[in-house]
Amino acid sequence: MESLDLRVLADVLAWKQSGHSVTLVTVVETWGSAPRPPGALLAVRDDGLVSGSVSGGCVEDDLIARIKAGEYEHLAYPSMVAYGATKEEAARFGLPCGGTLRLVQEPVLGTAWIEQVLQRTRTHQLVARTLSLKDGQVTLRDAQRGEKLEFDGITLTTLFGPRWRLLLIGAGQLSQAVAQMAGMLDFEVLVCDPREEYAATLQMHGVTRVMGMPDDVVQAIVPDAHTAIIALTHDPKLDDMALMEALNSDAFYIGALGSRRNQATRKARLAEHFDLTETALARLHGPVGLQVGAKTPSEIAVSIVAEIVQVKNNVTQSHGEALALSSLDIGDSRITACAVA
Repeated sequence: MESLDLRVLADVLAWKQSGHSVTLVTVVETWGSAPRPPGALLAVRDDGLVSGSVSGGCVEDDLIARIKAGEYEHLAYPSMVAYGATKEEAARFGLPCGGTLRLVQEPVLGTAWIEQVLQRTRTHQLVARTLSLKDGQVTLRDAQRGEKLEFDGITLTTLFGPRWRLLLIGAGQLSQAVAQMAGMLDFEVLVCDPREEYAATLQMHGVTRVMGMPDDVVQAIVPDAHTAIIALTHDPKLDDMALMEALNSDAFYIGALGSRRNQATRKARLAEHFDLTETALARLHGPVGLQVGAKTPSEIAVSIVAEIVQVKNNVTQSHGEALALSSLDIGDSRITACAVA
């Protein structure tokens, strides 16, 4: 599944091709508590139809009203607008805690750059788009994972495409659910499964099957600090091979499916047969995912993706704020009890 930003661009392209005028709005700076981060996109059609969002809805409503009233009819170049600069404005536009949004609004005149971005991201390329506020000129270039939005008041550079990478070992139902969710979060999703009876059913848009054995594939992709690796086959012969290489890599997240009992057995096996250190083994997230009482593949996928995002964003829950979770493992199942801390 494509990311939400690319969905906005696809809508803009379709609207322009059908003869509508479109204004594209990008969040470039925020202060205080803002509903959407820098880089968030909103497209507003001349009749008020919208795609994407930049706030909880009140800013969108104001922009829609202005566009329908014809205020943007003769907008020829990009310009800036701020919302919530005063306490009264913050309350009016639904920005919590006195938050402020600074936006760049631009008339979409040509669509060649949109077509290029959509084409290049379909092949998993990361693209940087630079917009000049002086004349509205747009340039595209290849980008690297780790780059961020840049805005100096004159030029705005935003990124489109997979900023993160996820390698899934296993092509089963759970892997497909995780892949679908990760794609919406700008992850390039790779799947390795030498078992043809599983991999043959892998037919998902935006997911790439990587041929080979798991350990060879992990080595081949050279995991970096923007790579997550998860072993989901529940087959030690496959999962252990991937983990053997992953735990000594620069991947920011490494997880494996299985109960606490299985994880303890796995760590002992990895330490004995692959000579992995305690430091390396401590990097393994298992049971994989946040404890949310998940039971179905879709619920488990939510817990896995949520934990990846938590680690990616360096977020930790304090003991006083979190729910106290205790788990009891019976075989390969996990029974979770939840009590208020």
